[in-house]
Amino acid sequence: MKSPLSSALVLALLAGAGSSQAALQAAQIGPDGLIVQAAQTDRLIVKYKSGKGAFPTENARLAAQVAANRHGVQLTHLRQMASGAQVFKLSRRLAKGDIEALAASFRSGDANIEYVEPDRLLQPQLTPTDPMYAQQWSLFDSVGGVRAPDAWNKATGDGVTVAVIDTGVRPHADFAPRLLPGYDFIRNTTVAGDGGGRDADASDPGDFVAAGACGSGSAARNSSWHGTHVSGIVGATASNGIGVSGVAFKARLLPVRALGKCGGYTSDIADAMVWAVGGSVSGVPVNANPARVINLSLGGSGACDITTQNAINTARAKGAVVVVAAGNSGQDAAGFSPASCSGVITVAATGRTGARTPYSNFGSKVTLAAPGGDSNGAILSTYNTGATTPGSDSYAGMMGTSMATPVVSGVVALMLQANKNLTPDQVGSLLKSSARAFPAACSGCGAGLLDANAAVNAALAVASAPAPVPTPAPAPAPAPTPAPTPSPAPAPVSIKEAEPNDSLSAAQVISASSAAISGSIASNSDNDYYRYNVPAGRTLKVVLSAGSASGFGLGAYTAGGTQLVLSNGVLGVSQMLQITNSGSKDVNVYLRVLRSTGATGGYALSLSL
Repeated sequence: MKSPLSSALVLALLAGAGSSQAALQAAQIGPDGLIVQAAQTDRLIVKYKSGKGAFPTENARLAAQVAANRHGVQLTHLRQMASGAQVFKLSRRLAKGDIEALAASFRSGDANIEYVEPDRLLQPQLTPTDPMYAQQWSLFDSVGGVRAPDAWNKATGDGVTVAVIDTGVRPHADFAPRLLPGYDFIRNTTVAGDGGGRDADASDPGDFVAAGACGSGSAARNSSWHGTHVSGIVGATASNGIGVSGVAFKARLLPVRALGKCGGYTSDIADAMVWAVGGSVSGVPVNANPARVINLSLGGSGACDITTQNAINTARAKGAVVVVAAGNSGQDAAGFSPASCSGVITVAATGRTGARTPYSNFGSKVTLAAPGGDSNGAILSTYNTGATTPGSDSYAGMMGTSMATPVVSGVVALMLQANKNLTPDQVGSLLKSSARAFPAACSGCGAGLLDANAAVNAALAVASAPAPVPTPAPAPAPAPTPAPTPSPAPAPVSIKEAEPNDSLSAAQVISASSAAISGSIASNSDNDYYRYNVPAGRTLKVVLSAGSASGFGLGAYTAGGTQLVLSNGVLGVSQMLQITNSGSKDVNVYLRVLRSTGATGGYALSLSL
């Protein structure tokens, strides 16, 4: 049963800077991969209601001349169409807005015009010429594919950075030109297998192991080249004469190594996420190419842990979309991490028929499904010939939710190229609303099967939604009687933290409507809790500030302990939160202050309605 608080409260993390919506130009992509501005044309189609010839009347000729002069072009009549419409050539190409303005001028100058429209240049759909493209059913198959060719007519992932947090990446020729400088986050030298700890070399040395190396009874295993395979699914170069095509074949790939022999530690993976989005990690240079998409084709048993959730919160606060694998155990994804974490896009796997694969996890935590491969066809991508240490570039088919996840990550990159202002929540919502119905049984697979074309169209629709037409100002009314001067907002009441307040049950009650709390985090494990009553219909504004050497996190919870939000701290950066009670009854919110990074010490917590 949903608690009244979770249904009534709306929370918003406030970014430090706003974003403006950029104007977008429609584009087509030709068969050579070059972008052609399809909105530009040098021709116009004019259909007159009555009369014959290029200009049925002298008035028609004069009106056309005036319209052309107004927009700085000359008209030449080319031909009459079978429909009776006239085709005119312009002396130069006009962009979408200009050609529409010219058409409007035609219409306004001649009542005999039935319609005017651009004679647009259309392009054939992009079909990559890569020799193995025909084997990539997941991209184009009408039943189980994601309809990528239609999406590529609008976006290719150009300018979007996708972080692949995995085993590292080999510099495969099919995507090497777009491979960014990455980082290796594996501290344990045994797990790393490359003779060192953390360093700037994110290449995959191989994750082969001998029998028993990963625990008693564990089997021997050749190197998986998992990160290389995942990277190719996201962004192998299209139409370069070799291999395969990635979903977002112009996206930039950021290799982040966190998995090695026997897997990877949560702590390393969490640091890798924070670094990938431009966050601060002690002892590691700041990433100069922050990612907008994080691909996590990894997981393990157990519900989402606080460490992973905090890292995800940090990534989301920086605008990154986190896409994770549901898991390959054929069980409920609620029992796996990071599949069960909040704020992620959890991906189940389907086969060529569109049905859920036997290995794929499922359940309420799954956002949607994408092709992961089955016995009817694996997912072909970049690989390496080495059984243990690296060999030469190759290609191979693999199956798993690890393969379905980068298909979604690639589509997210397409969406973010189409509309760079989309938030992580908007991306998740648009992916779900644009997903298509499953062509076969897929219980517990979320909102539907990924549809790349519909997802990009949805992103463009958000970008190009017309601004509301302003309502005309009403006629001036008589000057009203001056209203009494409102009472000033109450000054904040200064309150000192009162220990013990290190748990929900011991939370310090704040009764002042506006409070300035001074507190202190005494140790790395210290937590300070405060209880505040949010009236119905009101919004609580929370600001947490600390010293430049401290990074304190801020969380919000229900009385039952359900986490509403937990934002990771950044050194010297204030945390800001808004909590709106949209219900009809007052509710209690529990606020938590904790150390995330840096030094312990004092903090200031401001609460106001």
